[in-house]
Amino acid sequence: MQDSPANVVQPDWLDDIQWTEDGLVPAIAQDADNGDILMMAWMNRESLRLTVEEGQAVYWSRSRGKLWRKGESSGHQQVLRDIRLDCDADVVLLKVEQKGGIACHTGRRSCFYRTLKDGQWVSADPVIKDPNTIYGSN
Repeated sequence: MQDSPANVVQPDWLDDIQWTEDGLVPAIAQDADNGDILMMAWMNRESLRLTVEEGQAVYWSRSRGKLWRKGESSGHQQVLRDIRLDCDADVVLLKVEQKGGIACHTGRRSCFYRTLKDGQWVSADPVIKDPNTIYGSN
């Protein structure tokens, strides 16, 4: 994982967070208006600092090994309304305004669209927009 450049001063409030051994913290994005849970992603110190500074969600992509500005390819940005830290200081909650109404790369409002029914995970929420339309076909 890439650290912030040595010449960037990190705010003291970042030291209050219980980071994983990999220097990450789980972040839950919640709709600021209705409380719906939209997604969970990871943040490092730099992404959390940038989220606060820019007022838009910036995550750390573990698969790509780089910063990921939510909505950079889809247009579905998350505008920060409030940020909270849980009682153990090891999970961050971002209360956001979800632009475009879609948070999930599957084209759904929330990444938590599956429900357990009779021992099977089934889709409970519709696709709002085809992901191929959002991201282009592979």
